[in-house]
Amino acid sequence: MEKVRTTDGYRTLVALAAPIAGIQLAQVALTSVDLAMLGLLGVSAVAAGGLALLLYNQIRTMCVGMVTGVGNLVATAAGAGERRTGTGEPDEQARQEIRTLLRSALLVATLTAAVGAGVLCGLALALPLLGQRPEIVTLARAMMFTLAGGLFPMIWLNVLRQFAVGLRRPGSLLAVTLVSIAVNAVLNLVFIHGWLGMPELGVAGVGLSTTVVQFFTLGVFASAVRRDAFLRPMVSLAAWRADPAVVRHMVKHGTPICFTYGSEAAITSIATVLMGLFGPVMLAASNLANQLAYIVYQVNIGLSQGSSILVSRAVARDEPYRARIIARQAFTVSWTFMAVVSLIYIVLPQVVLSPFLSSEADAAVLATASTLLFFAVAQQYSKGTQNILVGLLRGLGDTKSGLRSTLVGYWLVGVPAMVLCAYVFNWGGWGVWSGLCCGFAATAFLLGRRFRALFGRR
Repeated sequence: MEKVRTTDGYRTLVALAAPIAGIQLAQVALTSVDLAMLGLLGVSAVAAGGLALLLYNQIRTMCVGMVTGVGNLVATAAGAGERRTGTGEPDEQARQEIRTLLRSALLVATLTAAVGAGVLCGLALALPLLGQRPEIVTLARAMMFTLAGGLFPMIWLNVLRQFAVGLRRPGSLLAVTLVSIAVNAVLNLVFIHGWLGMPELGVAGVGLSTTVVQFFTLGVFASAVRRDAFLRPMVSLAAWRADPAVVRHMVKHGTPICFTYGSEAAITSIATVLMGLFGPVMLAASNLANQLAYIVYQVNIGLSQGSSILVSRAVARDEPYRARIIARQAFTVSWTFMAVVSLIYIVLPQVVLSPFLSSEADAAVLATASTLLFFAVAQQYSKGTQNILVGLLRGLGDTKSGLRSTLVGYWLVGVPAMVLCAYVFNWGGWGVWSGLCCGFAATAFLLGRRFRALFGRR
């Protein structure tokens, strides 16, 4: 019996995780299109646009963190309803709870987006304080202003996404995002060059196209949700009817996730800045290695969110044995996938790096990036494991351990280790990556210890 459940569990986990991983990879492609379009405008545009996107992604990541737990809350309500009915369908009480959760989540999303947009605009005004050249400040500021409005549809979309994933109906997400990539490319050209009677906005046009695409994606996905016969009865978009108690619970539940995500984005940014101090070759090679590790990381995000939702449902159904099976399956799939990719990275470094380098690329960049791939492999194991552990703990209702562990692992171990290895041991850029790996490994260890302790009590 358990064997059947285990086999079925793999299929369920992959079916839920694959669309999430797919949309994460599609988001990477979306950003890549923006960077490619900026490249058509010159070096200053790339520098300014890259700075704007870095700051925007920091705020965006934290905003998404505030509503990531919505999927777990929806899955818990659905699982409790299924337990009461004894079937795979939630009862009317659960449906009403889910409608309340969705309304409240949309209010939290709106308030979060408003704060995020305010912070992004504030950072745009404060750019001169960062020592940037006036030309870079002007271009980056214009792009940041146009990106700010896109936080609203982006986080509303994430609420609907978590609602659908929490009910194990994520199928249409990937298709929507793939269409959005094509729409984004067209709008980039329209707004940058002033086609079809539009004003010629240059760098700001890239930000505006991203914002428009966010509204487009929201509209398409909201329409798909409303057409889903299973989801439609539980859809309630009346944010003004949010339950204050549920809103407070969501804020309390989401704040640790928000800062956990923000902390992870921040340590990566610090590592990038430090790599830049060791010259353009080391920085370029580091960016390539990080991009390859980042691609693998998207698969682990899918597994993390998928397993998190399934654990929440299992706990609500009072099936702790199933939660243990899900945890084992998530690690098995993750480590197997990373083992295959790691082998490719180590054996065929030139093959995986060639798409990012032109024929005239400096041989030193290729050689350095090939070596850094060994560090990328170590990083992806630690970072991927910690991400799955964060998801599993969230599925068990624990969102605070992720924040505590990252504060210790990143800031008390990772950052000091980067500085120590790079400057005291004189390992240079290799030291930065060594310290980064130490930070992720320490965080994974702390999360693993917490997970074992929490599971031992169930």
